[in-house]
Amino acid sequence: MKFSIIVPTLNNLNYLKILISSIEKNSTFEHEIIVHVNQNLDDTIEFLKTKKIKYTYSESNIGLCSAVNKAAKLASTQYILYTHDDMYFLPLWDSILKKEIELLNTKFFYLSGTMIQKKGADLTLDAGNDYKNFNEKYLLNNYQKINISNHQGSHWAPHLIHRDVWSLVNGFSEEFDPGDGSDSDLNMKLWKCGVRIFKGLNDFKVYHFGSISLRKKKDLKKNDGTKTFLKKWGITPRFFFSFYLKTGSKYDGPLKEPEKTFSFFKDLMICKIKKIFLIKI
Repeated sequence: MKFSIIVPTLNNLNYLKILISSIEKNSTFEHEIIVHVNQNLDDTIEFLKTKKIKYTYSESNIGLCSAVNKAAKLASTQYILYTHDDMYFLPLWDSILKKEIELLNTKFFYLSGTMIQKKGADLTLDAGNDYKNFNEKYLLNNYQKINISNHQGSHWAPHLIHRDVWSLVNGFSEEFDPGDGSDSDLNMKLWKCGVRIFKGLNDFKVYHFGSISLRKKKDLKKNDGTKTFLKKWGITPRFFFSFYLKTGSKYDGPLKEPEKTFSFFKDLMICKIKKIFLIKI
């Protein structure tokens, strides 16, 4: 089973090399890697050419959403897998996804990995916080010792979506460039088109250096993703995660429509008030 792995990057070659190396070393199958290169001030394109890796290019930083959408147009497989350029894919990640896809037997799913990071992630393990002190050997010897349950409401990278469903929702919404809030919006679009499987997989692990992604670069005006989401959908991302995706709870099957409790209506009213004042502002 092959995936189209979509990677937006911005002058981040040292991390991109680690990502690509991990995919080459730790995959069961041979996948299609497609990189969108912003600016190319560090010879990223030259590196990709030597590796014979597909890429798209923009002279300026066009933002995460636009970059991913542009690269995804070159995808030739049935599955779109989006990842940051500062991640390391751990062994058998693709075999785990293949098994999960076969069990689900549907196109309508959103599957994501579990991040290991020095701090501030699902799982913590100190294998270095940048490419200079990355301890790959220590990571490979210890990552299997730390685990969480498969969980509901996953809404972060790396994530896998069937190409037909990706096309159905038109990928990322580019009004969220440079990227803040784009994952929340994508999940809402998936919900609206009938996806009810939002599953985070414990065994699909990646190490995340955690500060180097495209959305955090300062040469683009930061989008307030929460406000953009509220204007678009009438609720906050937090409301969506809590009542619809049940984010962070143990996975127990496809999600259902949210239960209309007192808390649901109270928090919904708060969202409506926030939207009114946001529009007036």
